[in-house]
Amino acid sequence: MNRIQAPCAQCISGELRQLLTAAGRAALAAGQLIKQGYDQPHEITMKGVINLVTEVDLAAEAAIIASLGADTPGFPIMAEESAATHGQGNAKQFWVVDPLDGTTNFAHGFPYFAVSIALLADGKPLVAVIYTPMLDELFCATKGGGAWLNGRPIRVTGTGQLIAALIGTGFPYELDQTLPGVLRQLAAVLAKVRDIRRAGAAALDLAYVACGRLDGFYEINLQPWDTAAGWLLVEEAGGRVTDGSGGDYSPFVRSIVASNRTLHPSLLQLLQ
Repeated sequence: MNRIQAPCAQCISGELRQLLTAAGRAALAAGQLIKQGYDQPHEITMKGVINLVTEVDLAAEAAIIASLGADTPGFPIMAEESAATHGQGNAKQFWVVDPLDGTTNFAHGFPYFAVSIALLADGKPLVAVIYTPMLDELFCATKGGGAWLNGRPIRVTGTGQLIAALIGTGFPYELDQTLPGVLRQLAAVLAKVRDIRRAGAAALDLAYVACGRLDGFYEINLQPWDTAAGWLLVEEAGGRVTDGSGGDYSPFVRSIVASNRTLHPSLLQLLQ
């Protein structure tokens, strides 16, 4: 936990320091369970035709809920695998948890997945933690306190031209309904940028925009737990996050575009 000392020192309030510490502790506890379960046989349950959940998702979520419950008693928690909590979006302040973003990758032994935890207040993120257990990288941010990776400040890229940009994206589970639009956007963007990456974990893609490994990211049909933490990371790293039409972002809208700000108008234009 010493890697959040520097981010905590930049928090604008003692309450934010406590909340960041709580989120970091919960993410690391879940990450340890995930790492132990990696490359092992899994109990897989299907939530849709291609949308799956493993026993490790459930164990990690239980660990996060227990940890946050102990450190921040009384705070509502919206967690991906606990359907009964999905109505917490009406609360004034609540945690948003994805215990294992990139479950398909995890189940196939593809080491690109992460724990994502954010605190939303009045619809805006105040605290964000994204932890990737296989690389042991802890991304974190607080409102007004900057964005950090393993205790070091991070910034978005300065790339100014699309042809020099590496852009991330993802494909929704509902491809039977969205495939034509997804392919139109993919063709429009791929023809104008250096390359596209589709790695399969939106929270981690957003963290990669924040630390400069990607210049931008877009996707549709995401859920609040996919984007809430990454949203704050990108903005605190100097980037911009909007919906697909360029409007104010909310994790309850179904499209997201994130970039280093300079590329944003051009990327939006391609997507539209």
